[in-house]
Amino acid sequence: MRLKAMAKINLGLDVLGKREDGYHEVRMIMQTIRMYDILDIRKTRRPGIVLTTNLPFIPTDQRNLVYKAAQMLMEEFDVEEGLSIKLRKIIPVAAGMAGGSSDAAAAFVGVNRMFHLGLTEEQLMERAVKVGADVPYCIMRGTALAEGIGEKLTRLPEVPKCYVLIGKPGINVSTKTAYENLNLEGIGKHPDIDGLIGAIRNNDLYAMASRMENVFEPGIIRQYPVIGNIKNLMEEKGALKAVMSGSGPTVFGIFDNRDKMAAAARSLRKSGLAKTVFATDIYNRDGGVTNDK
Repeated sequence: MRLKAMAKINLGLDVLGKREDGYHEVRMIMQTIRMYDILDIRKTRRPGIVLTTNLPFIPTDQRNLVYKAAQMLMEEFDVEEGLSIKLRKIIPVAAGMAGGSSDAAAAFVGVNRMFHLGLTEEQLMERAVKVGADVPYCIMRGTALAEGIGEKLTRLPEVPKCYVLIGKPGINVSTKTAYENLNLEGIGKHPDIDGLIGAIRNNDLYAMASRMENVFEPGIIRQYPVIGNIKNLMEEKGALKAVMSGSGPTVFGIFDNRDKMAAAARSLRKSGLAKTVFATDIYNRDGGVTNDK
């Protein structure tokens, strides 16, 4: 079985406050894009899980969310056979694009299908949150409002047709660093998440792009100016808006024209600002968990 683990971007990301349990209350618009890792899953007679990847620095034991997700379902349903999983990483690691969470989501879907466990999407999502806050969304895919710590999901209408340019500089930013650089009391203006939802509902690409914002961006750009440089280049080359995704450092630009995006991608590669440059478009779900197109 071959599965695609889709990347996500945050069209809008706001942090409302810190909870007593140490987690932060967030409000964000998540969107799947057509950039993906590939999981090849094969049933084996020998019990246990054997995970291999194309990147030598990625763990292949219980520290890997793919392993953790597969193991959780196989133990719950007393699966006696084993699994061989080959993970091919294309989504940049530690990039604010939920690559690890999406890989875990694909593992949940794959194990459910492979062993005919009969779990619904909702039942998979209930289990997925134990592996990570973004994993339920990565099972759901598409356009969604995420609240709480990211696990409370409300499906939104599809966003207007557009093109997405990804630029990740050669640095990594941990979520911990992003929160440490965020002064909640000092936030003058919060992202307009409700306005963003309204623009999506009205199918208005230009209103949507104008409201895209990430509350983490100012603090992270102060620490890593290259992120701001990538944003500026994309917007100079025709992006309706360029915004940092998640806790960074990846920047995405939204374009209304494929040729314009392709020209911006060439300029970004030539600039040397980004280590990863990837031109793609929005993935709009039309079959949920069973859709791997």
